[in-house]
Amino acid sequence: MAARAFTLGAGSAGAEVAPPAESADCEVALEFDAIYERHFDFVWRNVRRLGVPDCHADDAVQEVFLVVHRKLSTFEPRSTLRAWISGIVARVAREHRRAYARKSPLARTLSPPLDPDEVESGAAGCDEALAQAQATRLLHALLEGLDDNRRAVFVLAELEQMTVPEIAEATGANVNTVYARLRAARKEFEQGAARLRAREGWRSR
Repeated sequence: MAARAFTLGAGSAGAEVAPPAESADCEVALEFDAIYERHFDFVWRNVRRLGVPDCHADDAVQEVFLVVHRKLSTFEPRSTLRAWISGIVARVAREHRRAYARKSPLARTLSPPLDPDEVESGAAGCDEALAQAQATRLLHALLEGLDDNRRAVFVLAELEQMTVPEIAEATGANVNTVYARLRAARKEFEQGAARLRAREGWRSR
């Protein structure tokens, strides 16, 4: 997994010291530090699930947190923090995917996907790690078959277990639209999985 390095200078040591009451900027910095630690894994795995290639993943994650830092003072508690961050992740991932798609085919082949859910090599046996890596590559291949809107809804609902109202807040769509996109995404995902199973079954004969 990518290293947790960020360039804003809001260090964890500073988070132990209470900010002066009159310093709103310091309060935001300390709050941001906690948000960064708590949501880094969520952001990193979902920029990958939303199609950002490994060569862009670190940049995309940093861009997400730059936006979070810049707009943190505008966050309204009527939304959950995770839903708010999810909306930022979706927008950043979409921009990076479009930029990546404009690259030459050669450039795209030089950056194979990295598994964000793969276990640490020292934490599991080789067979288990390989099986998990293969399963995640399969998941990413199936997600690639969905358009951006359906992909975002599917990832948040099925993989992050977010509620439909949270997803609506994150994506800016109304609840009925989210339900419709989720139904369509589930259908397309299952159809894609069935095709892959049939293909693998044919190959194993």
